[in-house]
Amino acid sequence: MTAIAIAIHNFPEGIASFAAALDDISVGISIAVAIAIHNIPEGISVSIPIFYATGSKWKSFGLSFASGIAEPIGALVAYAILFKFLNPTILAVSLVAVAGIMVYISIDELIPVAHEYGKGNLVMAGVVIGMIIMAGSLVMFEYLG
Repeated sequence: MTAIAIAIHNFPEGIASFAAALDDISVGISIAVAIAIHNIPEGISVSIPIFYATGSKWKSFGLSFASGIAEPIGALVAYAILFKFLNPTILAVSLVAVAGIMVYISIDELIPVAHEYGKGNLVMAGVVIGMIIMAGSLVMFEYLG
């Protein structure tokens, strides 16, 4: 379920990254770096449970890879189909869709499961640390760019 949810999240994220880079390359690079940073825990959140459920490193890697490859596929689809139509409105809608999907997944799936396993406080600390890292990376790129 998590692999599917993250793949669904990654597809419009690829579209948003592509659209942002078209609008302003420095914004596109900032978004790509921020996305790359948050893709690390996404991959872990897919691969670890699959590995423990199946004992298969290859199945774990394969499903994690499949959920992650949805992002560049989204960027390619944006280029192939949406390139002529991309504008600030479509960019904004893409970013809103990505944010909405991730908030839904977090609230409806990930956080409740973490609380079931008694790790709710650890997860919430991770959420706060993640927010700090994301904000810091955006500030860093704003001053460097």
